[in-house]
Amino acid sequence: MSKINILDYTKEELSYIIKPSFRAKQIYEWIYKKYVNSFDEMKNLPNNLRDDLEKNYHMNPLKISTIEQSSDGSKKYLFLLKDGKTVESVLLPMKKEAYDDMGKLIHHTRFTICISSQVGCKIGCSFCLTGKSGFLRNLTSGEITSQVLMIKKDNDIAENRRVNIVFMGMGEPLDNIENVQKAVKIFSDPFGLSISPRRQTISTSGLSTQIKKLGNMNLGILLAISLHAVDDVLREKLMPINRAYNIESIIKAVKEFPVDARKKMMFEYLVIKDLNDNIKSAKKLVKLLDGIKAKVNLIFFNPHEGSDYQRPIVKDVLAFQDYLLKHGVICTIRESKGLDISAACGQLKDTQEKK
Repeated sequence: MSKINILDYTKEELSYIIKPSFRAKQIYEWIYKKYVNSFDEMKNLPNNLRDDLEKNYHMNPLKISTIEQSSDGSKKYLFLLKDGKTVESVLLPMKKEAYDDMGKLIHHTRFTICISSQVGCKIGCSFCLTGKSGFLRNLTSGEITSQVLMIKKDNDIAENRRVNIVFMGMGEPLDNIENVQKAVKIFSDPFGLSISPRRQTISTSGLSTQIKKLGNMNLGILLAISLHAVDDVLREKLMPINRAYNIESIIKAVKEFPVDARKKMMFEYLVIKDLNDNIKSAKKLVKLLDGIKAKVNLIFFNPHEGSDYQRPIVKDVLAFQDYLLKHGVICTIRESKGLDISAACGQLKDTQEKK
């Protein structure tokens, strides 16, 4: 009988299985706060329980296959799953350590971790390398959470150091909504990684019916919509899923989604040279977002082998941003990272598989 991944359980679920129930809290703390790699290290558990855990469960659903490190400090991980399949995650340093004039630490390095939710993807976006290999399967909640856990371990990020999490790696998170929502709960558990839902962002290609379902779950997470185009014709070319979930249905679902009063609805806009990088598109985007408390992140397209699309010119992206800002839409340009490594989603996996 194959062993069960203990990371697939929330603390509440584990407390129903492991008796007495307070042992679930101890196990959670050993895994998520003390970063142990075996049940034998859980010294405050009785020997018979440790033996039983070892017999029936495992806690290492992934192992690191490849790491690529960029000169800008970002790291891309290729993880090997138990069934031999692989997924990618990325560690992004967002702010360096800061000290005051007296040499006192103001804040540590701040990180964002981008994680995968599926092996492959069904969406088939024309600019994305992940979808080229098709969809293989959903990740379990434990396989999702383990990506963050392993990256924190590998980089000696202390358990009390908070990170931001973005479900923006391989796969469409809302196509695996049950396991994703469970992972959100495991991440945020105070006995686990203790990462507030406000530090967790789910990025979706716009499955409007699933956006509504996610809103009803009331998880308290942030939502980012991968829009990338301002009309259905271009969006269908970039994202075939638009035939089923067009822009109008997405905007309607977004307006109904519960958002913390202090937060904004995020829209990701991948800027591609000569396709969606013009002021005409900027004007349409402003009109489209009217009535939404929105923030737009402009993202430079990362070229990869086999793609017909090109990276936009910096001045065109700046002009796009300037138009949005002048018309009341908060707009940032996401700093490109990892350009000297396999930066595009699915690129490291593709490179390794071709070797």
